[in-house]
Amino acid sequence: MKKFLADESVDFRLVKSLRLSEYDVEAVIETHAGITDEEVLELANKLNAILITEDKDFGELTYRLKKPSKGIILLRLSGVSINDKINKVKEVLENRKDKLYQSFTLIGINKVRIKEM
Repeated sequence: MKKFLADESVDFRLVKSLRLSEYDVEAVIETHAGITDEEVLELANKLNAILITEDKDFGELTYRLKKPSKGIILLRLSGVSINDKINKVKEVLENRKDKLYQSFTLIGINKVRIKEM
């Protein structure tokens, strides 16, 4: 099973729900609160973890600045209830798990886009 690192921007209720579903999720807010985006990305790489975030700055770090990444999942689900957000993320983690590593995944309200990095 893959490891995930949840950025501070991620609702902690999502983290707890993923853990209850037996996903291996570390949360920045619990272990490294206040670190920079670059440090978050470095931590994810050190943990060999796919980063889950709602911060689109990670796209710039990985594409424009060419920072290495094990994978990023960008949540663009503003205005969606926490239950719907949890269900959508779990659906993607289950149904597309083989495509998430070394990819930039955008989870939107009506779309999922996965691009290899």
